[in-house]
Formats: sequence, structure tokens, C-alpha cells
Amino acid sequence: MIEDILSHNRKFVEEKGYDKFITNKYPDKKIAVLSCMDTRLTALLPEALGIKNGDAKMIKNAGGAIAHPFGSVVRSLIVAIYDLGVEEIMVIGHTDCGTQHMDSAKLIGKMKERGVSEETLNLIDYCGIDFESWLSGFECVEDSVKASLKTLKEHPLIPDSISIRGFVIDSTTGELTETE
Repeated sequence: MIEDILSHNRKFVEEKGYDKFITNKYPDKKIAVLSCMDTRLTALLPEALGIKNGDAKMIKNAGGAIAHPFGSVVRSLIVAIYDLGVEEIMVIGHTDCGTQHMDSAKLIGKMKERGVSEETLNLIDYCGIDFESWLSGFECVEDSVKASLKTLKEHPLIPDSISIRGFVIDSTTGELTETE
């Protein structure tokens, strides 16, 4: 598959397919969107939001959730605010999310099946990482969005002037519902 992608990329560059995407690093709409990496949202989310290339900083991860107040998601948002002019943040979970009800024990079992040793898992535990908690999902997408909102709104490095709102998008229709 990667070879097919590289072949397409060479053609894309040769034919100057990039011309319509040229913009700068500053988001035109001064907004950052945190959402899930779900493949159904790749094209649906920007279309449903009316966002085009250059409009927003898009941050995606499993579940569209903040797992740690000083992890990579918050780091990206801090850079977006202080270096790139972001003034608003949307946290968007979605219906039928794969992270919902995710079972860390099953994931760890699959890791073992693919060659991750018990020694490696014990080392991770020894280093103080609660691996099972780190790999667990959430029960309710609305509650997950609310928890991320709370983390951001209470974060000591995020200014009070930043508007932070949470939503759930229907992964089929694109309809947004705001969380309270």
C-alpha cells in the first residue's frame, strides 16, 4: 500500500495537484479542532464544519480525548494558541467511537500475540505507567468530551480568553450536538 501511495504522490507533485492547497501555517479561522482519528471523519468532519485547507488546526487521536494535561494534544493546543493565533477550541467526539468501551486487557493480549514480551510490559509497569488505564477507553462519549473540556478550561497554561466548547458529531450524518 505504501508503494501505491508513493506512486500517487509522485504524480500529484508532477501535476501540481498541490496548487489548490497552498496556504500558510496560521489558521484563517483562528480555531483548533480536537477530534478522533476515525476514518469516517477524515472528509466528513471538515465538510460538516465548513472548514477548508488553511482554516483550522486539526488535532486527531484515538477518541478525540485528552489523556494527560501535559501530553501531546495539550502541547499542540498550547503551540496553536501562543504561536499560531488560535482563539477558539472545539473538542469533538463522535457516535459509534471505537474507543468507547475499549478493553485494555484485550489490547494487551493482542500485543502479546504479536510479540510484546511480558518483560516489556513489566518494565512499563515498573516505570510507573498504569498501562491498563492508559489503554482503556470510555463508557460515554459525552462524558469523555466533558472531561477534555474540564482539563482545558482548568489548565494553567490556557488563557481564560480562549473559547472552549465541546460537541458530539454523528459519524454518519455529520450533525453536531453541543455538550453541556
